[in-house]
Amino acid sequence: MDLQHRIDADIKAAMLARDKDRLNVLRAIKSALLMELTKEGTSEVSEETGLRILQKLHKQRAEAAAIYHQQGRADLAAEDDAQAKIIEAYLPARMGEAEMKAVVKETLASIGASSMADMGKAMKAVNEKLAGKADGKAIAVAVKEVLSES
Repeated sequence: MDLQHRIDADIKAAMLARDKDRLNVLRAIKSALLMELTKEGTSEVSEETGLRILQKLHKQRAEAAAIYHQQGRADLAAEDDAQAKIIEAYLPARMGEAEMKAVVKETLASIGASSMADMGKAMKAVNEKLAGKADGKAIAVAVKEVLSES
């Protein structure tokens, strides 16, 4: 089941369960997907694009929650934390640091990257392999570490 159909089914389930918080988050996801559809002019959002949209929404909620925590607004922070958790359920599982480094080493070996001069080429290749499974900043740190080791 693709992302759009899964979201639609979950919206119906949330309506039946009268789960307003979950319903609002799912409607926000659906809205973002529909915005992407109208922008692209297609009938379906690709898995890659859907994943990117979900990551963006998750990041927005997590950053907002962090700001609310800094400002001492626990009520608003809890709301955004809950929304981020719901969105996170639709994202693939995050990759561990050791596992990520192994993939980075393998990818760098396959493209022949050996120095910091190859950072751009390396990041492009590794980002394609780890799309949605790891944070971009964590990937950059891992690539820098592996390139500096060699």
